[in-house]
Amino acid sequence: MKIALGGDHAGFVYKQHLKSYLTDKGFSFKDFGPFSEESCDYPDFIHPLATAVESGDFHLGIIICGSGNGVAITANKHQGIRCALAWSVEIAQLARSHNDANVVSIPARFVSLETALEIVDTFMATEFEGGRHQKRVDKIPLSPPE
Repeated sequence: MKIALGGDHAGFVYKQHLKSYLTDKGFSFKDFGPFSEESCDYPDFIHPLATAVESGDFHLGIIICGSGNGVAITANKHQGIRCALAWSVEIAQLARSHNDANVVSIPARFVSLETALEIVDTFMATEFEGGRHQKRVDKIPLSPPE
């Protein structure tokens, strides 16, 4: 499974921990930035990440910022992205199983690092249930997928 990572300066420290965590678990990933805690404009990193997930180059995306909102809003501008803001393990599980979310947004200022890692584990391990949820997911894009 290939994972796309990104965020903003407020999520940088968690992202660094997450990179080590994913490496230890044997996952392949690409860090789309930022590459320091210096103040930055998150769309500069999130749009390329979302494009890469949308194109199928990466299976899932994990994005981290202070509140999780800015990065999620940006990612969701892409028709093929279903980004869920997850502040708990249960939210991450439901986002994958019911909404087929392909990107998770983590609010670093509102969850512990331990919780963030649990969210990531759950998000990556949970499969989409399909069934009754599929027709709803099919109605999300404004235009049909190509």
